[in-house]
Amino acid sequence: MIRFHLKCDHDHGFESWFQSGEAFDKLAAARMLACTTCGSTTISKSIMAPAVSTTSDITAPRATEAALAKLRETVETNSDYVGASFAKEARAMHDGTKPERPIYGEANLQEARKLVDDGIPVMPLPFIPRKKSH
Repeated sequence: MIRFHLKCDHDHGFESWFQSGEAFDKLAAARMLACTTCGSTTISKSIMAPAVSTTSDITAPRATEAALAKLRETVETNSDYVGASFAKEARAMHDGTKPERPIYGEANLQEARKLVDDGIPVMPLPFIPRKKSH
């Protein structure tokens, strides 16, 4: 895992973790990364200082990985996976046509923006949902 300092074409800065530098390059080229502030998909690496590992910070990635694993377990255990129907399900619950329940799934950037613009509370997950069969 590698952490990059990123910026969008509107000069908003943020950080994210990637499997490798090549993984970042592929996602950026496919415009599958989005600015956490404005949603722009024109993302580049910003200048960053290299992280120098010392014995005191070797456990940091492990702690982060453990926290993400715990979050994934909590979400998957306590929520219903709705896959690509996420936006439709979230909107139906918000509109009162379906009972509210915790859900997770996938939405494209346009669907997610529309939900946020309409005041429907959603948030991105820091992991890709596992496919579940129901």
